[in-house]
Amino acid sequence: MPDNARVSIPSAFLQDLLARADLVEVVGRHVALRKSGANYLGLCPFHGEKSPSFTVSPAKQFYHCFGCGAHGNAIDFLMAHTGAGFREAVHDLAAQVGLTVPEEERSPEQRAREAAQRRAQQTLTELMAQAARAYRAQLKTSPRAIEYLKGRGLTGAIAKAYGLGYAPAQRRFLSTVFADYQDARLVECGLVIEGDGDEARRHDRFRDRIMFPIRNVKGEVIGFGGRVLDGGEPKYLNSPETPLFHKGEELYGLYEARSAIRQAGCALVVEGYMDVVALAQLGFGHGVATLGTACTPEHVRKLLRFTDDVVFAFDGDTAGRRAAQRALTAALPWAGDTRRFRFLLLPPEHDPDSYIRTHGAEAFAAALAQATPLSRFVLEVAADGCDLATAEGRARAAAQARPLWQALPDGALKRQLLHELADLAALEVRDLEQLWQKAAPPARGLARASRPAAAPPGRPAR
Repeated sequence: MPDNARVSIPSAFLQDLLARADLVEVVGRHVALRKSGANYLGLCPFHGEKSPSFTVSPAKQFYHCFGCGAHGNAIDFLMAHTGAGFREAVHDLAAQVGLTVPEEERSPEQRAREAAQRRAQQTLTELMAQAARAYRAQLKTSPRAIEYLKGRGLTGAIAKAYGLGYAPAQRRFLSTVFADYQDARLVECGLVIEGDGDEARRHDRFRDRIMFPIRNVKGEVIGFGGRVLDGGEPKYLNSPETPLFHKGEELYGLYEARSAIRQAGCALVVEGYMDVVALAQLGFGHGVATLGTACTPEHVRKLLRFTDDVVFAFDGDTAGRRAAQRALTAALPWAGDTRRFRFLLLPPEHDPDSYIRTHGAEAFAAALAQATPLSRFVLEVAADGCDLATAEGRARAAAQARPLWQALPDGALKRQLLHELADLAALEVRDLEQLWQKAAPPARGLARASRPAAAPPGRPAR
């Protein structure tokens, strides 16, 4: 974590915060603990175990796992368990004990604005939680929705684990949930749509849909994805961008998958909500999905809080391959020498759910184990659409490889990949480096004429 994150918060405050926090209470919100002598004992949340070896000491305000070695104080626990950064964990813990975090580089006015913003977001979070409870209750009373989920092979247990619900077809169902349906905050958090600013035309955003609550790493509902039960359009409807929900930063199922990711040793990125839930039903609980958008560097950064091994598993059709190439672009800046990214493209007729049901869980696990490493996928993407038997095709492959290679951080992987790309282009490494160093953007008048027919994805803006 950056040193300035610690420096900006006075050490005296951190000591006071840890002295006031009850570690047993903090950990107990996430782990079932039982008294064992002077300490508390539970199953470690950081690795899979059947016999508890995770201890919490109230006297020392310290936790330790004798199985995997995880240990630390309340701030360390929140960072490790929720994936939060240091500053976020401190603010979270301070809110739990009723303290305000003093930050030396912020003026009193800035701190007051930030405190007001946090209070406003907390109110929106409470509204979303209330809606999620209402949708879950509606699912229990809708035979049609229940039959749909059963038809997809889902059990009540997995629906409960992911908090699935149902939004009735009523235009204003949420008016029965919230005392003030005209509350502007219902529009602000994306639950309600106000037609042309006319409150009389206000209506629920989600109607007659299976509801997938989207939770942040703290378990708070920040958005929803809704799937139609029939052939209507759009098949999936997502919450809009709100003060709580930014789809380019959040991953569906990450909150539910945290422990499974640690146990599996990797994260599995798939394309949709139903893929995530169906995979969990079939024993692959370490799946997450992007939220109706391409994978972004922020998605990757968030995953790397929990694991250094990420597998992207997409359908093998054109759209799936395009999604995989965008995931490659997002992963490249993070692909250091100690991290592993892999890519699995399934047969075009399958998604992960259908593949497992057709070929079995063992076959899917074997396919994941044989997923294409990032270095090999870079070569495949660079060569896409190129006839490597011709000088022209090899030259085009070299041009397509350049932005991919340059997006990698410096290190052994980048240097080794340069040799493989030089072999692909039938050039000496020195010649390829010189070629890329001298390459300049085409003149404006030539840009359209010289652009490759299948341009590779460029490095995303930050």
